[in-house]
Amino acid sequence: MGKLKVTIEKGPDLFGAWADNVPGIYGEGETVQETKENLLASIELYKKHNSTVPKELQGEISVEWTFDVQSFLQYYNGIFTKAALERITGVNQKLLGHYASGLKKPRKAQVEKIESALHGFLNDISQVHLA
Repeated sequence: MGKLKVTIEKGPDLFGAWADNVPGIYGEGETVQETKENLLASIELYKKHNSTVPKELQGEISVEWTFDVQSFLQYYNGIFTKAALERITGVNQKLLGHYASGLKKPRKAQVEKIESALHGFLNDISQVHLA
């Protein structure tokens, strides 16, 4: 099973995605979902038109999607409010809004804080059982 590492970022007009570990795999779209679909189609084109296929693209492919903070906040805007993200991450709403709009970029330590808080929240949620 191959593992493809993909970065998704928000550009001025579209989202863009590229494989970090396989050159030549790209995608773009107006939404993250469209971008993911475009990148997955790019993989099929790559395999069809290249005689040598790297191990990352052989067999069943696992994709690890990495977002920049702006793209993550825009993509999940309809699911998580800024208030909810503030409670989860400890980062104030105004600053989250600046990150989402691209007005400010978070420092590496801030990115790690947000990611760690989100993973902790998801771990808590994954342990919930409803009766």
